[in-house]
Amino acid sequence: MAAASPATTDGPPSFAPPVAPAKPRRPLREYLPSFDLRPAFVVARRELAGYFATPVATVFIVVFLVLAGVLTFGVGNFFARGQADLVAFFSFLPWLFLLIVPALTMRLWAEERRLGTIELLLTLPLAPWQAVLGKFLAAWAFCGIALALTFPFWVTVNLLGSPENGIIVSGYIGAFLVAGAFLAIGSAVSALTRNQVIAFVLAVVVCFLFASAGTTVVTEFLSSNFPLLAEAARAVSVFERFNGFVRGVVAFRDLVFFASLIAFFLFVNVVVIDHRKAG
Repeated sequence: MAAASPATTDGPPSFAPPVAPAKPRRPLREYLPSFDLRPAFVVARRELAGYFATPVATVFIVVFLVLAGVLTFGVGNFFARGQADLVAFFSFLPWLFLLIVPALTMRLWAEERRLGTIELLLTLPLAPWQAVLGKFLAAWAFCGIALALTFPFWVTVNLLGSPENGIIVSGYIGAFLVAGAFLAIGSAVSALTRNQVIAFVLAVVVCFLFASAGTTVVTEFLSSNFPLLAEAARAVSVFERFNGFVRGVVAFRDLVFFASLIAFFLFVNVVVIDHRKAG
């Protein structure tokens, strides 16, 4: 019996298409915006070093310390009061910041725009928010150094009596936050103009509005004519929040207020610089 021949099929042989390898999944962080703080710290170090590369830093600190000392021990009648505390120092400090801080911030961006170096800065591989944050941190650290150099005031009241050091620490925390708030305002205003004098005047005006919003004169006027605005004025008053720190109360709501105020004006600063970069 003959063997059966294998079955054959007509037509060309068929081949299965190759299977493409599965694409690797992208990590989730690639879909999120970059929040790399290292460039901001680089800018902060450069800016802070720039302060001390010229006599500006020395003049600023000396003027600040002299005025703070005169207001505390002279105008504040420290010795006549017969109380070992820094109430007078913290009472005058926000008003001192009202003039000193805008003088510091008026050149942050106005000088960059006047010299044309802002275009060079914005061409670097640096996000606008990193440049803004770096400049702000440098100025805030500089104010912190100036505040730290008032440490002899603290030593003096401890030598003359037994003050509540916890209240003094709270006051210094509040003062540092007030400086940060005024710095953020001044930095945002400086980004709007290339004229340093205009930047200084506008920063003083805006800071004064936030400072005086909770004063007795303003609140009484608003309470008699616009009651709702009186409550709003107290809510946004920098001095009203600062007084809590001077009394030794570090309230969470006050910390949130200062953090929100600083974040808002830094955001405004970023928007202005980003618009400048896009233009």
